[in-house]
Amino acid sequence: MAYKLQDLDYDYDALEPSIDTRTMRLHHDKHHRTYVDQLNKAIAPFPSLNDRTIEDLLMHLSDVPESIQTTVRNCGGGHANHELFWKSIGPPTGTVPTGALADGINGTFGNLQTLQQRLTEAALEVFGSGWAYLALDPGTGKMEVMSLPNQDVVMLHGKSVLLACDVWEHSYYIKYENRRPDYLRAFWEVVQWEEVSSRLDRVLQKSMIAAR
Repeated sequence: MAYKLQDLDYDYDALEPSIDTRTMRLHHDKHHRTYVDQLNKAIAPFPSLNDRTIEDLLMHLSDVPESIQTTVRNCGGGHANHELFWKSIGPPTGTVPTGALADGINGTFGNLQTLQQRLTEAALEVFGSGWAYLALDPGTGKMEVMSLPNQDVVMLHGKSVLLACDVWEHSYYIKYENRRPDYLRAFWEVVQWEEVSSRLDRVLQKSMIAAR
């Protein structure tokens, strides 16, 4: 198969009590797996698509046969978003942004607390299912908070994701029911700032190489 569901870097119960074990199993093993399976099923008749990265596939959606474009956009987007999400969260470490990440956050939002407030507000304003992100414009180097519906992806808007927050109900409903604000408070307890910092470094390095 062209795309695979990768194992988590941590145990299903590693985010307790912020995100419960049952939710993690259902979210990763059922929901994410369904996106991968449906994506692979859609592209199976088209061998030329099998060696494309998920980023390349989504960025060149017009090259995909029209009959499967909607499935590729939805399920491919779901796969890409979740791969980012699983890396964005992990066992609580108590760390805070440092270095270039802290400088960017402070320069754009004033402080970490304001960023958290802005992203939380964006997540709460998502009607139905979708995502909230901390993103970077590679061209300007500016950070911004943005939200997108369903499984749309940031890359199609010319931005790079630094932090992804899933606000589909399956990401929180077992534990928090309809209390999305409670889930979002818990989300900040498990954000992996070291991963966000590494992601920023990779984006900036790629931008520098492209500018040469």
